[in-house]
Amino acid sequence: MIITVDNLMFLYDEAENTKTRFVSFMGETARFDLAITSSGRFYGKLLVLNLLSNRFAIIGKDDLDEPGYLEHVYQMADEEAEELRQFLYTLS
Repeated sequence: MIITVDNLMFLYDEAENTKTRFVSFMGETARFDLAITSSGRFYGKLLVLNLLSNRFAIIGKDDLDEPGYLEHVYQMADEEAEELRQFLYTLS
């Protein structure tokens, strides 16, 4: 079955100017290649894409303070997640 645009029920379809920062760094335990996008859509949080694992999350300071959040979202070991957390704290 072919779905046409007429058959779709859009919840929203908006364009927005965003700012994306690409960052690559080596920590003590891992390399990080990130695309960090800021947008008004996420209420001050950042869209953080790990380019090496193709995992992403919408992250704010409250998420960084949540134990185990980065470990779960990015499927990282505790040490790797702590290095990423420390970097992301500098952005919030």
